[in-house]
Amino acid sequence: MINQFTPAVGIGGLGGPELIVILLIVFLLFGASRLPQLAKALGQSKRAFREGIDEAEAERKQLNRDGTAAPSQLSGVDDEALFEEARRRAAQQKASEKS
Repeated sequence: MINQFTPAVGIGGLGGPELIVILLIVFLLFGASRLPQLAKALGQSKRAFREGIDEAEAERKQLNRDGTAAPSQLSGVDDEALFEEARRRAAQQKASEKS
């Protein structure tokens, strides 16, 4: 016989009433117009994260297959050129702040 006092287990041990309360709080905080935007942003973030994971996995497999490390994209950049560009941008920012 099923014990009627046993809570229904949903996501992470939360039951139906708890999930409804959480959804109501989210609805009150963000409003009905923002919920679709939040869901879309969450989906895009999840997709980008998954693509990053898949890319890292493919790179790891490539490294295991070849036995060599992939060349760094920044290996051809001169350090002095990077410093000079940073100095130039800092000077531009200071000039724009004074204006």
